[in-house]
Amino acid sequence: MGWLDVILGRTKQAEPNLDALFALPSAAVTLQAATGLAPTGEGSVSFRAAEGGAFATLQGDVKALLGERVEESTDVYGYTWLLVRRAPDAVTDLVTELHAVNSSLEDAGFGPSLLCSLVAFADPRGRRLAIVYLYKRGTFYPFAPLGGQHRDNALELQARGALAEELRIEEDLARWFPVWGAPGL
Repeated sequence: MGWLDVILGRTKQAEPNLDALFALPSAAVTLQAATGLAPTGEGSVSFRAAEGGAFATLQGDVKALLGERVEESTDVYGYTWLLVRRAPDAVTDLVTELHAVNSSLEDAGFGPSLLCSLVAFADPRGRRLAIVYLYKRGTFYPFAPLGGQHRDNALELQARGALAEELRIEEDLARWFPVWGAPGL
């Protein structure tokens, strides 16, 4: 960042750090203690699929690596989602597999196509929450959908407070975009 950036108030954008995903298992314990939300064993990665044989081969390799634990879908915005399922108590394994998907795309030069990754949580009362990792920002935020196109803002803020010491939480609430209908949520 140069002196002109400082004068104009520009800040350097955070770089993606996929290893930050490995903080999620510990954060899951903290979140469960603070809110009663437990991991569901589901997580997903969202990316914009690229045209061409190299991307198709990579996507096939990733799906072959994860086997029957992965399910592919496309949302209304054209993003591809890979949903990974594990046992609810296997958060570390789930995060490792989500990291492998992200790393495979990044290592093959498709990092700019990555949108986000999420790990889903739920409680006995039916509340659901995802901890979303924004690839381009290198930050996390909670997303708690309610029926229809509504959010449980109180739960999101409670989760933010509980996880502030565990994860690099996105400070700009405007970037806490809704991932309506995200697989696993």
